[in-house]
Amino acid sequence: MQAFTNTISTTMVLILLGMVILLTLTAHVIGDSVRENLVVTVVLQEDTPIEEAQKLQKKLCAQPYVNSIDYVSKEQALKEHVESMGIDPSEFLEANPFSISMEVGMKAEYSKNDSLLWIEKELKETRYVNDVVYQKDLVENLNRNLTRASLVLLGIAALLVVVSLSLINSTVKLNVYNHRFIIHTMKLVGAKWSYIRRPFLVSSFWIGLVAAFLADAVLVGLVMWAATYDEAILLYVTRPNLLIMTGCVLAVGLLITIVCTYVSVTRQLYKKAGELY
Repeated sequence: MQAFTNTISTTMVLILLGMVILLTLTAHVIGDSVRENLVVTVVLQEDTPIEEAQKLQKKLCAQPYVNSIDYVSKEQALKEHVESMGIDPSEFLEANPFSISMEVGMKAEYSKNDSLLWIEKELKETRYVNDVVYQKDLVENLNRNLTRASLVLLGIAALLVVVSLSLINSTVKLNVYNHRFIIHTMKLVGAKWSYIRRPFLVSSFWIGLVAAFLADAVLVGLVMWAATYDEAILLYVTRPNLLIMTGCVLAVGLLITIVCTYVSVTRQLYKKAGELY
């Protein structure tokens, strides 16, 4: 009965810990997704030949910072302007005033001010490039807010780890305390400390293992259940993150229970008979 109670209490703590870990990992994925929506517009010179523009497009596609690239021809740019503004400037200018441009989607790790500055400089030095346009204030605010959110989640995760350690340690300490007389008796008959610790460590190993598997099953089950209502959840709660979460819960469950048991039993072994009461 004591083992069952310890397993359930440890499982509940690990579920809370796993939820925070998964939330932190998911927030990172969402942050990367938001950063990858950043578009840098590369405007080419008005007299750029179409062949040269297509060569530049292929060159940009090979760059490590490019996630996607959309080629916008003069005709397409004019059409989009007419649809959005309702005015065709070519009617009174007697020419298409737009230039060929490329909308470059950046990879998440390059969607930061320092990276974009050298990318902008490199692109402006490229032949046929007239200008490079992106929302600098938006990038700065976006990265600042994402950094703050990440720090808050990491702080909550760290706090929960401490709380989890405290709760599981209390549960383990109580279990060992209930067996303090048995530990003292074994010590009196000459049993080695390693021999006395062994059954407690084995029991803690199984409690930690079962609790971790139960917690992982509950967490994965909740994600799958939520995905039946909205499959878009699986775009952010990715399989690698689920594996990381389950691995962390398993590692923490085993590590905390075994370490806390080792420490608690060792403390009881150091106690004298008069300190047991």
